[in-house]
This record gives sequence, C-alpha cells and structure tokens, in this order.
Amino acid sequence: MDYKDIILEKEKHIAILMLNRPEKLNAITYDMRQSISHALLELQQDDDIRAIILTGAGKGFCSGADVQLQVIRDAAVSSEQISRKSILELVGSFILSFEVVNKPIIAAINGIAAGVGLTLALVCDIRIASTKSRFSAIWVKRGLIPDGGATYLLPLILGMDKALELAFTGEIIEAEEAERIGLVTRIVPHEELLLRAKELAEKISVNPPIAIEMMKRIMLQTLRSILRDHLIFESYAQNICRGTEDAKEARRAFLEKREPEFKGK
Repeated sequence: MDYKDIILEKEKHIAILMLNRPEKLNAITYDMRQSISHALLELQQDDDIRAIILTGAGKGFCSGADVQLQVIRDAAVSSEQISRKSILELVGSFILSFEVVNKPIIAAINGIAAGVGLTLALVCDIRIASTKSRFSAIWVKRGLIPDGGATYLLPLILGMDKALELAFTGEIIEAEEAERIGLVTRIVPHEELLLRAKELAEKISVNPPIAIEMMKRIMLQTLRSILRDHLIFESYAQNICRGTEDAKEARRAFLEKREPEFKGK
C-alpha cells in the first residue's frame, strides 16, 4: 500500500516506518496522521513483522504539527464546512492507533522531537536517540497544552516535577539531558542510530513473538485505558486554548517569525 509522506520498509521480521517530509523536519499533517494509523494497522496484521522502528527522514524526527498548513486550512474552511466528525474527534486521536500494535516499537530519534513529535517518541516502547537529537514540549509556545496523551506520558516517564518544568517552559533540551532525566532509553552516535536500532530490533525478533506480544499487551493495559481518558480531558482543554487570543497571537508570531506576546486572554 502507498502512503502519503511516510515510507514503510520491511526487512525480514523488522519494519521501518519513516516520516518523510524532511524539508519540514517531518512536521505532521492530517494526511500523515492517517498514513501512520493505516501503516500501524498493517504492521500489526503482518505475522512476519516482530518489531517496528519509527524514525524520521533527513535532519529531524518530527518537529510537531505543521502550523503553517493548519493556519491556511483554518482560513479556507468556513464554520458551515466543519463536519460533525471533526468537531467530535478527540485532539491527537491518531495516537490511539498505537494501541492496536502489540509488537515492540522502537523510536530511533535522529533530530528534533517537538510537540506531537515528542508525543510520538513517548508513545513508543523504547527510545534510542542520536547525539544530534533534541526535545521540546513546545505546545506552550503556541498557547496550547501538551496533547496526544502527553499530559499523561510525560509525568509517567519523567516524574511530575520534571514533566511540569518542560511543559511550562517549552525549552529545548539536548540528547544528554534527555538521557539524564530518563526521557530516552539511551543515546548513540548519530551515524550509528539506525544500525543500533536495528540491532535491538533483531535481538527482540529472535524471541517468541506470541510471548512478546502478550508481554506488551499486559504491561500496557492500564496505561492504554488511562491514556484514552486523558485524550478526553486534553481535547476539552485544548479546544479552550485554541480559542484564546494567546493562541491566535502564537500563530501570528510563528508565521511572522517573531516571539509571541501573551496577555492571558
């Protein structure tokens, strides 16, 4: 099956799912969300695949949502054209497509992972980062809250205080700091990233696939249930934030390449 803006390759028992908008540092579009969801379902249904590597083409892992495209799309769509489905859809709901996958997913983080790109890294089972990787809970700079379940995943992985610090500041942290605080499993030389990820995937794939899938299903059962609840709360909060003057100012500042001036309105 052909997918838009992602590349799916299969090598024996290992699949590599690569985000493929390198000119935009793999910023996520609506079409990419759909492609990722369909590709993950395909991989879960493929009995030959025993481990999955998620990575990005070019210099970035995923720089977040494509803000410029969102602004253009929002300006082109009138209130009469907005569908009931889009109104009811949970913010970041495509992250739920990871729930269908009970095979190990390794994030090979080759560059910036910000916003929803950070969420994509967090939702993977193991995170291997290159020395050139960087991370940011950048939502606050857009007048928004973390979404896609990141309000749950960040405290779960980092602890509450560090999660709040990253979410409150939106600062960019380097690979070494990400490893120190437990955001990534390990860091490796940039040029060895995919090789190391494949080596780990191969170690996993020689083990009994049914046992591996049952381990993941059982270990993540409670997390998956809580994650769904968080998407509901996040959607409520995010929709409030999107309507604020601060969020509108953040979008204008992004397009004008300047720092936003937030006023709490």
